[in-house]
Amino acid sequence: MHGEYKVPGGKLVVVDVEVDGGVLTDVTVSGDFFLEPDEALETITAALVGAPSGATAAQLAQRVSDALPEDVSMIGFTPESVGIAIRRALGRATSWHDHVLDVIGPQVLAPAMHVALDEVLLREVAAGERGPTLRFWDWDSPLVVLGSFQSVRNEVDEDAAAQHGFGIVRRISGGGAMFMEPGNCITYSLVVPASLVDGLSFEQSYAFLDQWVMDALADLGINARYVPINDIVSDQGKIAGAAQKRIVGGAVLHHVTMAYDIDADKMTQVLRIGREKISDKGITSSGKRVDPMRTQTGMARGDIIDAFAEHVRRRYATRDADYTDAEIDAARRLVDTKFSSPEWTYRVP
Repeated sequence: MHGEYKVPGGKLVVVDVEVDGGVLTDVTVSGDFFLEPDEALETITAALVGAPSGATAAQLAQRVSDALPEDVSMIGFTPESVGIAIRRALGRATSWHDHVLDVIGPQVLAPAMHVALDEVLLREVAAGERGPTLRFWDWDSPLVVLGSFQSVRNEVDEDAAAQHGFGIVRRISGGGAMFMEPGNCITYSLVVPASLVDGLSFEQSYAFLDQWVMDALADLGINARYVPINDIVSDQGKIAGAAQKRIVGGAVLHHVTMAYDIDADKMTQVLRIGREKISDKGITSSGKRVDPMRTQTGMARGDIIDAFAEHVRRRYATRDADYTDAEIDAARRLVDTKFSSPEWTYRVP
């Protein structure tokens, strides 16, 4: 059995394994990584022989770590990456090449509908009713989208929000508030089976699921990198933040919001942004706009979204898709029964 894993920002790890009686009986590890001394490769493979075929990536990594002397240098890969590659070889984990990714272009909906669609699609992917899906948001009215665990009163000036016509909705993932006016940011949701991030820690899964957009940004001339645990930054500062929600054993929702052209004065009126968060939002002085994607690319927002979608089509097996009527109906019900209810919105007052 054959498995591969490309370490985000690192090298490719390739494994070929044989299993007999529920244990690994033959293991070959190869790749374009660097390893010193050479003999350490034999130590790695010997440590893996005899491991249970049902071992987790972490357990396999621990066997490798325990066997290696302290003076071994693993460059471009880690014991964890070897464990992930073995899990893929054994069919316990999947790679992008095992899936066809549905791509849904931006559709103008009430912003709360997009929050609800995240939950609907997450459930469907977890149940195997829909394949992995990348969808881009577009919306028709301003909204503050709170992280699942944020306090309304600590994050939002409700009088200012009402004055500027902003609604407030709490999403199902953690992280910080999203200040969303039509056209001021680029937001997408990626919903994938949990098998795609099998063996990855939360931090590793952020880096893994962000990698495609790093490369798409590079196509646009932006040198972007991942900064733990959920930021994407360029040479000029932060440009995006990510958030995740997992259904254990089922699926992962990973969504990202990038600042395109935000009215910083209005944002600081609506959001209660303390001094500690000012620099995190890219604000340096009153009257400035938060516009890294606009200024760093010189492109229209729609053209950036089109470029992202085209990059994904070149990189993976994809098909253009749409929401089903049942998904739209389910999202509307969730808006009515959950996301517009005070009980959900103010569950952290």
